Amino acid sequence: MADEQATRTERDSMGEMQVPANAYYGASTQRAVLNFPISDLRFPRRFIKALGQIKLCAAQVNAELGLLDEKLAKAIEEAAQEVVDGKLDSEFVLDIFQTGSGTSTNMNANEVIANRANELLGGARGSRLVHPNDHVNFGQSSNDVIPTAMHISALVAIQEDLLPALDGLERALNQKAVEFMEVIKTGRTHLQDATPIRLGQEFRGYAGQIERGSRRLRHAQEELAEVALGGTAVGTGVNTHPQFARRVCEQLSALNNVFIHETNNHFQAQSTLDNVVSASGALNTLSVSLMKIANDIRWLGSGPRAGIGEIELPAVQPGSSIMPGKVNPVIAESVCMVCAQVMGNHTTITIGGQAGNFEINVMMPIVAYTLLQSISLLTASAKNFSAQCITGLKATSKGQEMVERGLAICTALAPVIGYDAAANLAKEAAKTGKTIREVAREKTTLSEEELDHILNPAKMTEPGLEGGPAGG
Repeated sequence: MADEQATRTERDSMGEMQVPANAYYGASTQRAVLNFPISDLRFPRRFIKALGQIKLCAAQVNAELGLLDEKLAKAIEEAAQEVVDGKLDSEFVLDIFQTGSGTSTNMNANEVIANRANELLGGARGSRLVHPNDHVNFGQSSNDVIPTAMHISALVAIQEDLLPALDGLERALNQKAVEFMEVIKTGRTHLQDATPIRLGQEFRGYAGQIERGSRRLRHAQEELAEVALGGTAVGTGVNTHPQFARRVCEQLSALNNVFIHETNNHFQAQSTLDNVVSASGALNTLSVSLMKIANDIRWLGSGPRAGIGEIELPAVQPGSSIMPGKVNPVIAESVCMVCAQVMGNHTTITIGGQAGNFEINVMMPIVAYTLLQSISLLTASAKNFSAQCITGLKATSKGQEMVERGLAICTALAPVIGYDAAANLAKEAAKTGKTIREVAREKTTLSEEELDHILNPAKMTEPGLEGGPAGG
């Protein structure tokens, strides 16, 4: 117990501070620990990794430029690599709800890396052989480092996690589109019966939504590839070498196998989070698409007897604690909840994005947290949706059986007998319970052969006048 309570004295620009004796962080971090006891939310691993990479590359470049002693730079690089590798994650102790610039977290990284570098050089923690500001943070400011870490972590998460997950979901949906293409069923517009459609065509639409969602994310990556590093405090680049940001970005690009570049307008890059708001918009749109798909699948599988019941969803768990045998569309439901969270996150990011006052945004930590959470949730949800729901879907016979009884197939008769006459047939069929074919036999002079040709539901799933005009 005594060891757990032991402290050492560290210093920052405000004076002395007692910090846990075994901590790598220092006085500035400890002040923030005391100042922000708000929540249990912390920056995720990807953000800390990106922060470590920035510090590592900065030390390398500053040494190459002759601005940092080689020995100190090597120690900083080695310590920063431990941050990148996750070996020092427990030292990143600060709440998301902190200073709006993320200065506390930048100093957390500077202090942890400096003290670990001190050890590597044979010194004690707090010895200042390596200084957190003068050495680790050389040529940088929280105001350009934190937004850069935000951009890089999100860019790489989209590249390595979300896009592959969406590729898998798109493949699963396309496979079902092929499998279900022979299944002809009644289409629905306004939740009412419409002209026939192939079940495979519906799934082709879902796959198209995901494909276009991925395309939007690739544009979001272009937004995120532009980083603020090099602008330092207010965008002027004071206290940094003119080549610093470009050379650090080149190294960061190589480390992450993505293209990262210094902005050509530091004043917009540091006073706004417009690029992040735009990227979040792509995530929000993807959530809208996923919720549409998940809800359609819930409805198509509803029943199984008193609902639509045109598809059968995989049974993954009992659906009720009181109704035996009930199975619910729980995977699709979880997708919808993820989408709701991401939509809410986009609102948070939108509000955070407008909090740019003059030369800096002051909601960066919460924006970074929610952006990365959205990417993580969508990644996991897309994978789960594909594996536990989409790949196991089966078509039932219910949709095909109802096609002949659908009233909207009268649409195919409109080019032959006229819209009004076809509408009258539909009204008569609805009133009597007869099919369109049966009423057409009674009310028109069309032969059975002509009716077979005109009312062929397969033809109605293809473009052209033979299949009848489109309806709204």
